[in-house]
Amino acid sequence: MSGLRYLPDVVTLRYDESKCTGCQLCTMVCPQAVFAMEGNRAKLIDRDACMECGACQRNCDFDAISVDAGVGCAAAIVASWFGRGQVACGPDGEDPSCC
Repeated sequence: MSGLRYLPDVVTLRYDESKCTGCQLCTMVCPQAVFAMEGNRAKLIDRDACMECGACQRNCDFDAISVDAGVGCAAAIVASWFGRGQVACGPDGEDPSCC
């Protein structure tokens, strides 16, 4: 799935580097390589590549990462791959032109 991109600056991903303990789990579970280790902490290197799957947040025991999993264009695109409706974004999916 690497390389998936959609609208810039709309991802709900938030990262508080000061809470990072360097466990590396976010770098291991992210399918988009949004995080990379730099020294003893993870760095957010490609925020707009985030597909909001929530794997990083579920694996961070230190509350350094939060994301509204299952929202946004990425969720709509992934859902359409599995036949769960047409690609449509926005509240209640009313805007099919955004993706």
